[in-house]
Amino acid sequence: MVAVLEHAAGARIGPNAITRVAEVLRERLGADGTARLFGLAGLAAYVERPPQVMVDEAEVTRLHAVLRATLGADVAAGVAREAGTRTGDYLLAHRIPKPAQVLLERLPAPLAAQVLLGAIRRHAWTFAGSGEFMAQPGRPVRLTIRDNPMCRGITSDVPVCDFYAATFERLFRALVHRRAEVVEVGCEACGDGACRFEVRW
Repeated sequence: MVAVLEHAAGARIGPNAITRVAEVLRERLGADGTARLFGLAGLAAYVERPPQVMVDEAEVTRLHAVLRATLGADVAAGVAREAGTRTGDYLLAHRIPKPAQVLLERLPAPLAAQVLLGAIRRHAWTFAGSGEFMAQPGRPVRLTIRDNPMCRGITSDVPVCDFYAATFERLFRALVHRRAEVVEVGCEACGDGACRFEVRW
C-alpha cells in the first residue's frame, strides 16, 4: 500500500518535527544554545512561538541538517531520537483515541500492526511531506519513505532518520508489542533509493 504525496513548493509537515526538537535542545543545551541553533536554521521565531500548525517541510529539513552540522552526527542522532519518542508520546496522548488504543492493545500483534499501519498510511501526509510513504505488513513490518525530507541533502555512512525510527518504535511498542524495535535498514543519505525501516518484535 502506498501513500504518494505530490511534490509541491511548500509541502507541509506536522510541527512535532520542530517543537519536540526544541524541547530536547532546551534540556540539553539550555535556552541560549537552542536559540543559536534555531537561528542558524532560520527558525528563530519558533523559539518564542513554537508552531501550532503544519510547517513548510523545508524548515524541518534545515533544522535537522543544522543539528548534524553543528552538534555532530552522534549527538544529533540522540536529539532526533528523543524528539521522535516524544512525538510518539504526543500522538498517543492527543491524536489516537483512547478506545482505539485499548482495542489495539487487546488484538494479537500481527492484527494490531495491520490496523496501526492503516492509520499511519492515512496520516502519512502529516510526516512525509512531499515524499512517498509505503507500508508492508508481515514479519518484519516494512516502512519506506522515498524522497524523504528529513535527510534531503545529507550524506552519511550510517542511516540518519532517527526521528522517524523513534516515532514508529514508540507507537508500535505502545499499541502492537512492548518489545517492538524499529531499525532503519536503508537510507537515502547513504545513497540508497529510499529510507527503509523494519519493525520486529
